[in-house]
Amino acid sequence: MPEVTSYAPGFPTWAELASPDPALSRRFYGELLGWSSYTLTTEMDEYEIFTLGGVQAPEVAGMQTLVDDSLPSYWMCYFRTADVAASVEAVRAAGGHVLVEDIEVANLGRMALCSDLESAEFAFWYPYDLQGAGARNEPGALYWMELACQEAQAARAFYGRVFGWKAEEREYYTSSTYTNWKVGDTSVASMVSMDEHWPPGYPAHWVPYFGVVDCDAAAAKAVDLGGRVTVSPKDIKRGRFAIVTDPTGARLGVFSAAATGGAATRAPL
Repeated sequence: MPEVTSYAPGFPTWAELASPDPALSRRFYGELLGWSSYTLTTEMDEYEIFTLGGVQAPEVAGMQTLVDDSLPSYWMCYFRTADVAASVEAVRAAGGHVLVEDIEVANLGRMALCSDLESAEFAFWYPYDLQGAGARNEPGALYWMELACQEAQAARAFYGRVFGWKAEEREYYTSSTYTNWKVGDTSVASMVSMDEHWPPGYPAHWVPYFGVVDCDAAAAKAVDLGGRVTVSPKDIKRGRFAIVTDPTGARLGVFSAAATGGAATRAPL
């Protein structure tokens, strides 16, 4: 698949792992998704860039060290913006919270960290040298990002105000309400309403989905590597997916596209 060189505002652009054990995470994702990595040293800290094999291969995700090992490991989902400062103000106006103000990240770009009405964290990205993931919709690369929350109607209103997303309700494999978010006619993200299938009190959160050749084999491999399967492989219109938790506790999805399923970014499920 051709390398991705730019992203329009409102589109998911990058996923970043916060890990208390970077060496363990490198091994896990290297074996599960075929990733290599290299380290960037900035004035802020060292930052790991995951690639689809070698330093010259497309970048697919990032990793920073979780300095407080009492906190859970997690994946942060980044979304492209044309103006970080304006997006931060849109979050405040919509009732969300700004956790890290608009800052410059070396020569890579600008970012801000925010949370929505249920405290699900997400980030804005405005690129300089790093446009975002250099590959999409293929094994080892990002396919889509999904929000799990309790109050779907409130989340639809919030993200509509912040990103200008249009919400479209879709069928799901459980009784949960499922939302497909669009920019124009293109699907960019999704949302599932947490119902009785979820543990009580489970926090709202964003999760990235990465492509694999075989969903069932990837889920089994994750367990072999020290992870857990939290949602066993399920068939959906576009292919087959599972949710796994890596050995440090970070939650992610793995997805194998059906032969005639088309691009998941256009119709997440």
